[in-house]
Amino acid sequence: MRLDQLVTAVTLLFVSLSAFAESSKALATAPEKVSSLLNGMEIPNVIVKDAEGAPFSLQALIMQKPSIVLFYRGGWCPYCSRQLAGLKDIEQDLVNAGYQILAISPQSPAQLQEQKLEIKMAVKLLSDESLAAVTGFGVGYYLDSATQARYQGHGVSLTTDSTGKGVLPAPSLFFLDTAGVVQMSYVNPDFKVRPSSELVLAIAQALAKQR
Repeated sequence: MRLDQLVTAVTLLFVSLSAFAESSKALATAPEKVSSLLNGMEIPNVIVKDAEGAPFSLQALIMQKPSIVLFYRGGWCPYCSRQLAGLKDIEQDLVNAGYQILAISPQSPAQLQEQKLEIKMAVKLLSDESLAAVTGFGVGYYLDSATQARYQGHGVSLTTDSTGKGVLPAPSLFFLDTAGVVQMSYVNPDFKVRPSSELVLAIAQALAKQR
C-alpha cells in the first residue's frame, strides 16, 4: 500500500480537531475538544520520568532515533493493555524499521514499575505525572466530576491538577523523526477505539522508506 493510501486510510479514523492554538496549550474540558499537535509541528521540550523515577528530556530521547510516542490512560485501562499487547506482537518489526516506542501515561513512576513487570517488551514506559507532555502535545483533558468519582470508586488512582480535577490523555499515537517533528498522528476521543497493530506497522514501514 502506498503512503498516500495509508494517509487516506488513517485520515478516515481521525477526529476533526478544531481551533489549534500555536501558543501555550491548555487542558481540554472534554476528550472531544482536545487540540493535538498536527503533522509538521515540533514536539514541546518537556521532562518525563522513567519507571525508576529518573527524569528525561523527551526531546533528547527523540533525538536518538525515530520514535512512536503512544499516550495511554494507564495500566488499569483494559483497552490500553490490549493496545500495548498488539504492539508487542509487532515490536521487532518496528525496531527493524528503526523505531523506538515510548509509551507515556499520567501514572506515577511507582505505578509504572508494577506495569513494567507485566508487559515485558521493548517499549519504554514514561511517567507524565506533571501533565506537561499531555498538555504540550494537546491530548490532555479534564474528567467530568461524575466520571472521576466513578473511576476512583473502582480504585483507579488518577493524576490530578492543582485543583484536584482528574486528567487523562485522549489515546494517541505520534510518529516522530529525530528532529521531533510529527510525521503522522492519530488521536481519538473515544478511548475504546485504537488503530490496529497492522495499520501502525504499515505506517511505520511506509514512513521509514521516506527517510
